[in-house]
Amino acid sequence: MNNLLQRTITGTLFAFVVLGSILWDAYAQAIVFSVFMVLGLLEFYNLFNKHKVVRVSTEIGIFIGIFIFALLVGFSLEWLPIISILFIFPLFFTLILEELWRKSEHPLVNISVLVFGIIYIVLPFWLTIDLNLREDKENHYMPLVVGMYLLIWSNDTFAYLTGRKFGKTKLFERISPKKTWEGTVGGILVTLIIGYIFGAFVNRGDELFWVISAAIIAPCAIFGDLLESLFKRSLNIKDSGTILPGHGGILDRFDAALFAIPFFYCWAMIYEYSSLF
Repeated sequence: MNNLLQRTITGTLFAFVVLGSILWDAYAQAIVFSVFMVLGLLEFYNLFNKHKVVRVSTEIGIFIGIFIFALLVGFSLEWLPIISILFIFPLFFTLILEELWRKSEHPLVNISVLVFGIIYIVLPFWLTIDLNLREDKENHYMPLVVGMYLLIWSNDTFAYLTGRKFGKTKLFERISPKKTWEGTVGGILVTLIIGYIFGAFVNRGDELFWVISAAIIAPCAIFGDLLESLFKRSLNIKDSGTILPGHGGILDRFDAALFAIPFFYCWAMIYEYSSLF
């Protein structure tokens, strides 16, 4: 009960910070999500501190990650011209050059981990900020990014509850022993229903958009959760960090979102583009 209460309090405060920053304004979201991004990047690289093969420079990875994130957010906020994004390419190659001065037996592995950390963490956090800035909020009672996070959390919550009540058949026992097919299906079905409710009663007239969004987000959230479980199991780590009592680290809370965000972003852009014709 103490752990459940701790998880509930932490989860409520976490949701308040995430959704509150999005609803406040783009600048508040940019600040809050920048903090999450840096903490997530730090957690990711720290996962390999005791690895026998991987040797990454956390400082360089975070520095380049912040630089790339600042360029992308600056472009989204229209502080920087679009040509500024070109600096991202030499920054990526700067990560590679670092290996020339290191006596590492596995330089390709180190480079892969450094680059993947930026792609896996920096880009999704930026996409949520960019999507929130692009949206025409006069036509929506609920911002797209808010709906996206509510669907992600709904899938996670109801998959857990359904799995606890009816779960028998293991989904990916090798990676996540507690997940079941019954919980997975239950989470997806409830997420689809909530998606329809969003379209029918919140952002009225957008039933098709939100039902398809739910159909995209639910499986992506599951894959994101499984992917981080695979990372942690392969590294023999229980949680990515300890900053969120009862939940673990930033990556433990954003694991589903990090995988779902790029897919939802693409769908939202396609839907907006198609509505112009």
